[in-house]
Amino acid sequence: MNEDLKLMKYHLTLLAISLAVFASCKKEAETPKVIYGNQEKTADVNYQKIDSTEIKIADLPIKFSGTNYLLHPVGNVRVYNTGSSRYGSTKINNQVSYKISNYSTPEITGFITNVMFQHKDSLELKPLTTHKMEILSINYLDELALKTNKQFLVYTLVDMDTNKDGKYDDNDIKALYISSINGLKFTKLTKDLQELLDWQVIDDKLYFRSIEDINKNGEFDSKDAVHYSYIHLLDEEWQPQVYNPLG
Repeated sequence: MNEDLKLMKYHLTLLAISLAVFASCKKEAETPKVIYGNQEKTADVNYQKIDSTEIKIADLPIKFSGTNYLLHPVGNVRVYNTGSSRYGSTKINNQVSYKISNYSTPEITGFITNVMFQHKDSLELKPLTTHKMEILSINYLDELALKTNKQFLVYTLVDMDTNKDGKYDDNDIKALYISSINGLKFTKLTKDLQELLDWQVIDDKLYFRSIEDINKNGEFDSKDAVHYSYIHLLDEEWQPQVYNPLG
């Protein structure tokens, strides 16, 4: 009986060591959200142009109620690899997704790299941007449109590969943008290398919070600075105004 207990303790010790090693390796493998190439030149940001050799597809157009423009979300065909073992051999199954976006009024979400805008009475299509991006959400400010007849779109997106892993995704810094309903006046509201926390519209103002990695450790934590800003949506030019709700 004592031998069985010793053997059990031995196996439990091995399991605990294995879990500790696994957790340590996982922690070391985590990539910081920002990797600084030059600590003294973090404000010098180069936006990458869209690669014309990439194969793109578009979803069917989306039209927000009460507007005159069609939005064609553009993205990449996504291929998922799933491996399964059968009789000692490996079988690879490829699952292909042609779905770029999901629409639930007044928001579009998905894996969107660009948007083509088209007036409902025209055949002409114009792109939102010439820069490489991963658009996570597009919100139509429908309540503001009902009150003021002004139609705007607000975007949450990734516009830089801030962790330098070669991909534009959720692991990079998210930014806040705004445009007119036709995609014109596409304007960045958050500052470069500041992570968007959240935003909301009250009356004719858009309020948003962002966080700055002031200690330059590549992560956003409690030691970093939270910034509060707003814009007047009805102004001709959207200039973020900084304010401090903490006094």
